[in-house]
Amino acid sequence: MSLKDYYYDLPKELIAQDPLRDRSSSRLLVLDKKTGHIEHKIFKDIIDYLKPGDCLVRNNTKVIPARLLGHREGQTSVVEILLLTRKSDTSWECLVKPGKKCRVGAVIHFGEKDGAPILTGEITDVLDDGNRIIDFKFNGIFEEILDELGQMPLPPYITHKLEDKNRYQTVYAKYDGSAAAPTAGLHFTNELLDEIAKKGVKIANVTLHVGLGTFRPVKEENILDHKMHSEYYEIRQEDADIINETKKHGGRIISVGTTSTRTLESVADENGFIVPSSGWTDIFIYPGYKFKIVDALITNFHLPESTLLMLVSAFTSREMMLETYKIAVDEKYRFFSFGDAMFIS
Repeated sequence: MSLKDYYYDLPKELIAQDPLRDRSSSRLLVLDKKTGHIEHKIFKDIIDYLKPGDCLVRNNTKVIPARLLGHREGQTSVVEILLLTRKSDTSWECLVKPGKKCRVGAVIHFGEKDGAPILTGEITDVLDDGNRIIDFKFNGIFEEILDELGQMPLPPYITHKLEDKNRYQTVYAKYDGSAAAPTAGLHFTNELLDEIAKKGVKIANVTLHVGLGTFRPVKEENILDHKMHSEYYEIRQEDADIINETKKHGGRIISVGTTSTRTLESVADENGFIVPSSGWTDIFIYPGYKFKIVDALITNFHLPESTLLMLVSAFTSREMMLETYKIAVDEKYRFFSFGDAMFIS
């Protein structure tokens, strides 16, 4: 399977920069994967495609302001780190830029108060993939310091500054831990979710803390050689019960985003049922994969040659997805994290 098979041309002006000012007024491309039929709607019209007895499954992870700017001790040049995975109360696996001079033993200072750094990190290990383990020293509560010093880790294709951190957060975000938002969920408002529930659609949650895989493109020419990074997930008893009851009574499992999809497909058995659990998943879904539990998918438009494009291609077909993307480009849909959405059923 060639990486080039997942390339498409995208005019730069279609890469969305504005953080969904009116979330539910984003555009919605509706695709029937059985027939290839396409409709063009507004996102709040999603309710017309949901049926009583369906179950909407969303990822309630919360993005932390994981991007920190500091400087090495005795230096003035800027060091940028991205917190990826918490290893202990004080240590994190991090992406560090520039990395060449940040060797084991290097000390990085962040912020300043009364002539002293607010937060200090020491690199204690360099991993095989180039990530660093950093042990932090601070006074107070780490999360409060992070909220003061940290920035939202926006994808590199978003060049506009995010003034309101909550614009890169779903309205139902609950559990801290992600380095990126599950962006399909950004289109929902509390009002729309209330209307969906009143229609008789069940709502269940999973938690997947989105990590490094979001920031690293596929580089191998043969996509089967690509290694996915592990991400932590959790499915609680009450949510597993809702999902399983829906499946048992013939309702559809409608996944909000690729992160919810990967979580569900990681834990579902061969009959499409799940048990409450937690752990780490590195599932890589590409064409040829047989979905066990997800019946319909709400998703944004994804980067060329990305694992996310491969996942939605697996849900339909590569040819159908690339043809749909061509139509979306012609119709001037907005692409990527702050862009428009698709409903595939």
